[in-house]
Amino acid sequence: MKKKQWQGWGPGEQAEQHYLVQPRALAGGGDIRHVSEFLRASGWQDRSKKDGPLLMESPDRTVRIAYDPYVLPGGWTIHGQADGLNDKWSAYLGRQTPVEIVAGLTDALNRPRSAHAPNVWAPLEEQKWHTRFEGQDYTATSPDGTTWMQYQQGPDGGVMWWTGAKDRQGNGWTANFTPNTPIHLVQAFSAELASPDPVMRPRGRVPLSAQIRTWSVSVKPSQLTAWQQARITTARAAVWARNSARSTQPRATARPCAPANGTRTRR
Repeated sequence: MKKKQWQGWGPGEQAEQHYLVQPRALAGGGDIRHVSEFLRASGWQDRSKKDGPLLMESPDRTVRIAYDPYVLPGGWTIHGQADGLNDKWSAYLGRQTPVEIVAGLTDALNRPRSAHAPNVWAPLEEQKWHTRFEGQDYTATSPDGTTWMQYQQGPDGGVMWWTGAKDRQGNGWTANFTPNTPIHLVQAFSAELASPDPVMRPRGRVPLSAQIRTWSVSVKPSQLTAWQQARITTARAAVWARNSARSTQPRATARPCAPANGTRTRR
């Protein structure tokens, strides 16, 4: 393992050993607060029961996100209600889906949609993933062969997005999205899936896999707190910006009504 030292330590703190892990898809689940704290800061309501699984609800009550590690196979479930643009949709992500990749989708739920048409495959192609047709399915595979994304069509004509990662020891995860899942959310997920940036895991939380690369780093608690706070600050700033934009929009004023007989009165 390579050793790397981070700058900017504060006085009197004891550094803790962490590891940077590549590829990120095989880094293990990680700390779910990476997802949940961003949602809270974005105005989501925590509907979790005491000592129960995580359950978050969007401010407009149209989307629910749950994480349940207490059932098999466990993991993330995301349900969206029908709205003016989409029918109801769902996404299911395995327990070992890295939280950084999950956040690609969940963070995007709090951002306005781009004016550009979404393209799920673009982030994968930019990172030189291999794309091919397999019958009626279209598949993209990472250069190291550990991670894939597939647009899958079943015998009954039904379609879905299917993705995941697996090493030679059989460790990994899978996820799927129903056909009505908004494409910009699937693209946000694929962008984090394909990102070459490593993710960080504390000592003892790095999966045993021959197909990952790790770098040892010394990190102080204040640094971890600062990085987490930066994410929260970003979420709160976005909420403030949206609320400010709404409050500055001009209100429509009522036009004076003409008398019933169609004549106008003079003052």
